[in-house]
Amino acid sequence: MSSSTRKRIAAFGSSRIGSEASSFTDVQALSCKLAQQGWDGMTGGHQGMMAAFSQGIHQGGGHIRGITLERFPTPPDNTLSEEVRAKDFFERMQVMIEDADAYIVLPGGLGTLAELAMTWDLLAINVLESRPLILYGEMWFEIVKQMQTSLVMSVDHTFDLISICENHDEVLSTLSRA
Repeated sequence: MSSSTRKRIAAFGSSRIGSEASSFTDVQALSCKLAQQGWDGMTGGHQGMMAAFSQGIHQGGGHIRGITLERFPTPPDNTLSEEVRAKDFFERMQVMIEDADAYIVLPGGLGTLAELAMTWDLLAINVLESRPLILYGEMWFEIVKQMQTSLVMSVDHTFDLISICENHDEVLSTLSRA
């Protein structure tokens, strides 16, 4: 959990979505609002959705912690307030999951799905204290629908632990209840 009086939200998302994408601009605006509402941020610290989220937190006056991988150089134009170098993906994921007060899962691919699955299951089996797990964007509706019909979940209440939000107001409302 965050050591300051501000809560910290971890963002998981694709590193491959560029600044020309509408989702990049949208995530940047959303994270700026989050910072203005008193949230600090944490990302994997690299490009794509991570950069969009970091830029918005920075623009909104928040602190942005990047948990970057030693195997990749830190992007020179980053807006990180703080960088923590992780030796591998597992260490990075552990820090991001354990040191967050909430999570937002942005558009992404397999890495994002892995981060979601690990976080979600740890919440479901009560390894982590209850905290918001937000899936942001319409892409998640079909994915969650498929999971509901195809997967065997750890506990019966698993799907009650997520909130799928389609817009900024829904995200802010979900976090205000945390």
